[in-house]
Amino acid sequence: MTGVVRPATRADAEQLLELVDALADYERLERPGADARRRIVQDAFGERARVSVMLASEDERAVGYALFFETYSSFLALPSLYLEDLFVRPDARGSRHGFRLFQAVAAEAVRRGCGRMEWNVLKWNQLAIAFYQRLEAEPLTDWQMYRLEGDRLLQVAGR
Repeated sequence: MTGVVRPATRADAEQLLELVDALADYERLERPGADARRRIVQDAFGERARVSVMLASEDERAVGYALFFETYSSFLALPSLYLEDLFVRPDARGSRHGFRLFQAVAAEAVRRGCGRMEWNVLKWNQLAIAFYQRLEAEPLTDWQMYRLEGDRLLQVAGR
């Protein structure tokens, strides 16, 4: 078995969507609907891509992905790379695909001149937490994440 990590292309769209579905299943969330699936493909591979994707393959089968994008730190005066998703199929874990994906995203952060890389992890996901601890990543304890979505977002936006 040979593991490869590379930037995803439009030709990988269907495999990416299968992996997004697998992540939704793993996190016990609803899979993206048809409109969301079209937006994912457009935002990853369209003319004005909003996100970047790395794909991990084993013997030409997509086994994992990382989806990320830039944010900006006004205090560092540098971009930050935000890792939205890092996922490896459960049957492919233990073969260093997750590490290779994470390493590729970190290398991309360095290549882009980012001052840091950030991500969130679900509190129940002990496998991911242990993985990040092995990398000596530091959990942020002074920050609380907030979210507005759906009707509440529209209401606050005045629409």
